[in-house]
Amino acid sequence: MSDLKKYIAARKEKDEDFALNFNEGYQVFKIGVMLKEVREAAGITQEELAIRLSTKKSAISRMENHAEDIKLSTLEKFASSLGKSLDVRIY
Repeated sequence: MSDLKKYIAARKEKDEDFALNFNEGYQVFKIGVMLKEVREAAGITQEELAIRLSTKKSAISRMENHAEDIKLSTLEKFASSLGKSLDVRIY
C-alpha cells in the first residue's frame, strides 16, 4: 500500500467528516483528471477547446480543476467537441 493510501486510510479512521466527504471529493477530482486526459490525448489545448465550445480558456481550466458543478450537457459538449461520446454508468 502506498504512503498516500496509508495516510488516507488512517485519516478516514480518525476523522469522520473526512471519511464521509472523501469519496465525493475524489469522484469530482477524477472527473477533472479524466477531462484533461481526454483533451490532451486528442492533442487539443485548453484554448483550442474553448474556441470549439464557444467559451473561454478559464472555463476549460475550471472544468478540469473544479468539476464539482459541471452539468451533464456540458460534459456531452466537451466529449463531442473532441470526437468522443459520453457514457454515464451507475453501478
